[in-house]
Amino acid sequence: MSELSSVQKAEFKEFIAYLCEEAAKEIMPHYGPEVEIERKSDATPVTLADRNAEKRIREILAERYPEHGIIGEEYGREREDADFVWVLDPVDGTKSFISGVPLFATLIALLYKGRPVIGAINQPVLQQLVIGDCETTTLNGKPVSGRPARKLSEATLCTTDPIRQTLWQNNARWDDLPPKTALYRSWGDAGGYILLVSGFTDIMCDPLMEIWDCAAILPCLEGAGIKATGWKGGDAFDERCIIAAKAELHDEVMKVLYPES
Repeated sequence: MSELSSVQKAEFKEFIAYLCEEAAKEIMPHYGPEVEIERKSDATPVTLADRNAEKRIREILAERYPEHGIIGEEYGREREDADFVWVLDPVDGTKSFISGVPLFATLIALLYKGRPVIGAINQPVLQQLVIGDCETTTLNGKPVSGRPARKLSEATLCTTDPIRQTLWQNNARWDDLPPKTALYRSWGDAGGYILLVSGFTDIMCDPLMEIWDCAAILPCLEGAGIKATGWKGGDAFDERCIIAAKAELHDEVMKVLYPES
C-alpha cells in the first residue's frame, strides 16, 4: 500500500508521464541501425539515448522538485537520503535497443522513505505507457490487471536471458520450470512486464537487478494484482530480483523451483 495521499498520487503520476514523454524525445532519434554504441567499464553497452534521456529527466527534476533525491544508472546519486527519491533507468534493455527490439523501456520510479510508491514503464516505439501506484495500474490510461491465473502447464513464462547463470541462484531448480509451462520465451527487459500486466503473458522472472531495474516495476505489478517476490521468496525490492505471477501461479512456480521447501 502507498503512503501517499490521493492528491499526491495524482500529481506525481501526471508528472511521471511527462518525464517519460520528455525522455522519449531524447531516445527515439537514436533508435535505428546507425545507433552509436560505447562500452562502460563493465563492458555493457551505452548510447547517447541512455545519456541524453537521463540528462533531460534530471534537468526537469531540478526545476520542479529540487529538494528531491535522484538515483540514476548513468549519472549517479544525489540527495539519496531525501524522503522523495527518483530512480531512473533511461533505457532499460540497451541490448534490445541497439538490436532494434522494442522490449526496452524507460523506467522511472518514485521512492518515499526508501520504498517504491509510483512507477512508470514507457515503451516509446510501441507507445505503451504503464503507470502503477501500488493500488492501481494503467496502460495508456486504462486500468490493467493481467489475466487470471492459469495452470502452470498453460502458462507463458518469460525471462530476459534464458541462459543467465543467476537463474539458478539460491539453488533454484530453474531447469525444471520451462518444461512444465506451455511456452517459454525471452520476451524480457522491461517490455516483459508490460506484457505481464496487460494480460499477454503469465510469469516474468529476473534473477539479478539493480535498484533502477526493479523500483519502477514493482508498483506496477502490485497495482495490477500480480504477486512479486525475490528469488528467496521474500521482498523483491530488498532482494533485487523478481519472480512475478498471479498468486496461485506464483505458488506453483516456487514449488517447482524449490521442491524441498
